[in-house]
Amino acid sequence: MANTPGSKKAIRKIARRTEVNKSRRSRVRTFLKKFEEALEGGDAAVAKAAFTQAQSELMRAVGKGVVHKNTGARKVSRLHARLKKLSAA
Repeated sequence: MANTPGSKKAIRKIARRTEVNKSRRSRVRTFLKKFEEALEGGDAAVAKAAFTQAQSELMRAVGKGVVHKNTGARKVSRLHARLKKLSAA
C-alpha cells in the first residue's frame, strides 16, 4: 500500500492515465472494426476511406504512446496489404 504522499499521487496519476489510454485504445479498435466491415463489404472505395481513418487513428495512438511505433507500423502495413489485395481482385 502506498504510504508516502508522492506514491499516493503516482497512483492517482496512473489511474487517470489508464482511463485515457483505455479510451484511446478502444477508439483505435473501433476504427479497425470499421475497416474490417468495409473489407467484408467488398467495395474498394469505402474500404480505402476506412483504411485512411484507421491508419490515422493508429498513428495518433503511436504518437500518444498508447501503441509502440513498430506495432503501429506493422498493423498499418498489414491493413494496407489487405486493401491492395481487395483492389487487385
